[in-house]
Amino acid sequence: MESYDVVVIGAGPGGYPAAIRAAQLGNSVLIVDKGYIGGECLNWGCIPSKAMISASKFYHKIINEAETMGIRVSDVSIDMPTLVSWKESVQNKLITGIKDLLKANKVTIKIGVASFVSENELQITNNELSSNISFKKLIIATGAKFISIPGFQIDEKNILSSKGLLDLDHIPEELICIGGGIIGLELGTVFAKLGSKVKIVELLPQLMTGVEKRMVNLVKKKLLDMGVELYMKSAAQKVETRDGKMYLTVRKGDEDIVITGDKILLSIGKKASTDGLNLDKIGVETDKRGFIKTDDYQRTSKENIYAIGDCTGMPFLAHRATKQGIIAAEALSGIDSKFEYDTIPGAIFTDPEIAFVGMSEKEAHENGFDVIIGQSMFAGSGRALSQLEGEGFVRVISNAEDKRILGVEIVGPHASDLISEAALAIQMQANAHDMGMTIHPHPTLPEMMMEAAEAIDGKAIHVPNARIRKRKNKK
Repeated sequence: MESYDVVVIGAGPGGYPAAIRAAQLGNSVLIVDKGYIGGECLNWGCIPSKAMISASKFYHKIINEAETMGIRVSDVSIDMPTLVSWKESVQNKLITGIKDLLKANKVTIKIGVASFVSENELQITNNELSSNISFKKLIIATGAKFISIPGFQIDEKNILSSKGLLDLDHIPEELICIGGGIIGLELGTVFAKLGSKVKIVELLPQLMTGVEKRMVNLVKKKLLDMGVELYMKSAAQKVETRDGKMYLTVRKGDEDIVITGDKILLSIGKKASTDGLNLDKIGVETDKRGFIKTDDYQRTSKENIYAIGDCTGMPFLAHRATKQGIIAAEALSGIDSKFEYDTIPGAIFTDPEIAFVGMSEKEAHENGFDVIIGQSMFAGSGRALSQLEGEGFVRVISNAEDKRILGVEIVGPHASDLISEAALAIQMQANAHDMGMTIHPHPTLPEMMMEAAEAIDGKAIHVPNARIRKRKNKK
């Protein structure tokens, strides 16, 4: 029987960094995966979706905004098979890079389905062949999978997950998105820009529930401007297919309405992808939704078994999984390495983009802080206006007592790129003065971070300092 110091189940954005870090620390390491090196992120999540987002944004600008700049273009069209092929080339380049990194760090790769025999033994099955592996420590990094609902089983033909939607070789005339969360809005935006008539059905009264409404409202406005139909506080009841068209019955209040579509994207949530692992056999505890319970070191209820990433619950973020993987690899190697949850930035690739880190205003109040908020608008940024992207704002939330930065919210151009400065500021316990005194190059988008921080002290130059809002703790 082969034996390893560390086995990692799952080669996604949590698993492969965990394997590499464990190997760097002198362990013999095996990584086991069902066949998707790079996990959801590289195969049907982060990377392919962002490739499609980039392409759709480029296309949309050409046909809707180029003429504003004096650029006249005719006969613009989408070659969907070529677009999909390009998207896959980006994925494949990165997947090859991960395989090379694992090899360079002397990590053994096995393709197959893993299940626990005991807390120190694993069975790996590939087709009809199986072998057993012994280990000292193990990291579960199996991710999460999409949820179906009764009457709406994902078949990747008509009712699609993001995986099936991103693999389409054509642009559906009508696309229905059941679920107005992050995936539904990101991919709904892609296909709206590519020419689909998009219809979003959301059970709750707000899109992207849990994200600050002031940011979501800008995204909502843009969706409506693109002709996207929004069905809020609406529940999908049943779907029928006739003559190649899908007819979805939606309950809105006391009324049933029928909307049509060529494809349905179902994105209503995820559950832990731990089926077949036999976790109960070795006593690994899960919560009532099936997500694996862990401590700050990513240890499960079994001392030698660790878990990271989406299989441990929300937030479902690749960068969270990566950091947890590194923490787990260090912890099992004897390093006092703990996961800190204060500075996990979130990035949503809608139009405009949304990003945030730290506490919201509400969370700051709930934690007993009086706050002062500085805000700057991208309408005052020369760089944003020169890119025809003057919508949105930067909002810096600080402790009123010492001006320490507690949280930052950004909605606007390249918000996903800008948020890292805010994450560093919070991690380093910087205050508004630190950010405001840092000279930012001109003309750039990060200047708006500086202006928002300066507004807290009433020193902003390019935004009205009257935008400062002081909120007293309500307790």
